[in-house]
Amino acid sequence: MDLYDVMRSTPAVREFTDEPLPDDTLRRILDNARFAPSGGNRQGTHVIVVRDRATRERIAELNKPAVRRYLAQIRAGQSPWNPLEAPAPTPAEIAATEVPEQFTKPVLTAGAVLVVCVDLGLVAAMDQHLDRIGVVSGASVYPLVWNILLAARNEGFGGTITTMAVAQEPAVRELLGIPERYAVAAVLPLGKPVKQLTRLTRRPVSEFVTLERFDGAAL
Repeated sequence: MDLYDVMRSTPAVREFTDEPLPDDTLRRILDNARFAPSGGNRQGTHVIVVRDRATRERIAELNKPAVRRYLAQIRAGQSPWNPLEAPAPTPAEIAATEVPEQFTKPVLTAGAVLVVCVDLGLVAAMDQHLDRIGVVSGASVYPLVWNILLAARNEGFGGTITTMAVAQEPAVRELLGIPERYAVAAVLPLGKPVKQLTRLTRRPVSEFVTLERFDGAAL
């Protein structure tokens, strides 16, 4: 596929057929995705391929606490899990929130689940001392994550970046034997899409790109 076509037609895929994701296809996806950039080219990522049903069921369970808060905050009119304000719903309201199947099913029905980790000893977190949530270290892992999804699209497969289980990172570490120096960055269910979207909707460039300053003229 043409690069721009892949970029414009790689959706968040959450519904999969029962077609398997063969090891040779997955290896080809990862073999191409590995050329993503990382800080200092230190390549501090580690990908765990999970196919075991019991392990997936546990990951699905670990999604649920974060999903409850996510949905409760949306219903309260908040942007969920944003770091600038505390949840408006009470802990009891969050705990009572039902978890729809759509938030756990992809992990259970995908051809494979990829858990992407990054070695915190190999990232350059220039924002670690700022009085805000750190984001810079993601530059050493999320290009790989996105390359995986682009490569999957090129192979006729798809997936999505999920992070609900990250809220339970200690339990994920224990489940998968992840060393403490590694952060869990994303969980990617990958499989054959039930429906392959080819047209996506995004904001036009003029709405989010400005010249010279944040409040400058639109490009």
